[in-house]
Amino acid sequence: MRIVVTGSIAFDYLMSFPGKFSDYFLPDRLDRISVSFLVDSLKKQRGGNAANIAYSLALLGERPLIVASVGKDFGPYRDALEKVGVDTSFVREFQEEYTASFFVSTDQTGNQIASFYSGTMRFAEKLSLKIFEKEKLKLVIISPNDPRAMMKYARECQEMNVPFIYDPSQQIPRLSGEALREGVRGSKMVILNDYELEMFKKKTGLADEDMLEISETVVVTMGENGSVIRTKEETTEIPIARPECVIDPTGVGDGYRAGLMRGMVHGLPWEVAGRMGSLAATYVLETDGPQNHSYDLKEFAERYCRVFGELKELRRLLSDR
Repeated sequence: MRIVVTGSIAFDYLMSFPGKFSDYFLPDRLDRISVSFLVDSLKKQRGGNAANIAYSLALLGERPLIVASVGKDFGPYRDALEKVGVDTSFVREFQEEYTASFFVSTDQTGNQIASFYSGTMRFAEKLSLKIFEKEKLKLVIISPNDPRAMMKYARECQEMNVPFIYDPSQQIPRLSGEALREGVRGSKMVILNDYELEMFKKKTGLADEDMLEISETVVVTMGENGSVIRTKEETTEIPIARPECVIDPTGVGDGYRAGLMRGMVHGLPWEVAGRMGSLAATYVLETDGPQNHSYDLKEFAERYCRVFGELKELRRLLSDR
C-alpha cells in the first residue's frame, strides 16, 4: 500500500527583503499597486508542493510515490529525490518545456510575495490516477497543481473510492467555487491555512459546519498560533514545535502535511499526528529552502519526545520501519 502525492514539482527562486512589505503599501491606493523591492539575496532551490511533501515523507520512513509532470531540466532533481527515498517512476518528463518555477520574496517578518510559472505543470492533466485502480492505496494528497489536473484527480479518487486529502491552497484563486466544492466532496480531509480558509468559504459559499458535511476532517494551520483539526466528533488544537532558529518559511506547510499524513496512515490520534506535522514543519523552518533539512525517524521521535513530552505513540512507527 502506497502514499501517492500529486501536485507541483518546481524550482524555487528564493529572495530575501530586509524590510517589511507592509511599510510600502498605501491603504488608499491598493487599486493601483506599483512597487519594487530590492532584495539582498537570491537562491535557487528544489521545490514544488508535491516534491516538498514527498521529501519529508521519505525522511519519516515512507516510500511516497509522486505523480507529476516536469520538464527537460528535471534529471538532477529526480536523482536527488530518489536518493532520499522518493519514488519518481510516475513523474513524467515533457521535453518541449521547462519544469515549473516559483519566485518568492520574504520580508523580515516572514511575509511573502510570490509568483508561480506553471511550465510543464500545465501538462499534469495528461496523467491519471486510474493506473492505480487495481492497487489499494493508503492515501492520496491532491496538492496545488494545474487546476484541470486537480479537478481530474479528485474525481478519480471519488470514483475509485480512494481516501484522499484535498489541499487547494495556492490554487483557490484559479479554481471556481463549483470546482472547489466538487473537489472537497468525499475527501478524507481538507487542509488550508486560516487565510485560505476564508477565501475558500467566500468562493464556495460554505460555512464551517457545511465543510464537515462533505469532508471527514478540516485542518486549519495558523502559523505561529499552531493548527486546529476538526471532525464532527471533536476539535483538537495543535501547538507549534518551537524552532531552535528561524531561517526560511518556504515549504513549512508542506512539511506539516507530511508529518500529519505519516501519523494518519498509521492510525495515530489526531493530537499525535498533528504534533508530528508541527515538528516536521519546524525542521523545514530551521533550514534554507524546502528540501534541505535532514533527519531519520529515530531522531524525529526523540525530538518529538523532548518537545511534547510523550513518545509511546511513536513506538509503532519505529517498529514499522
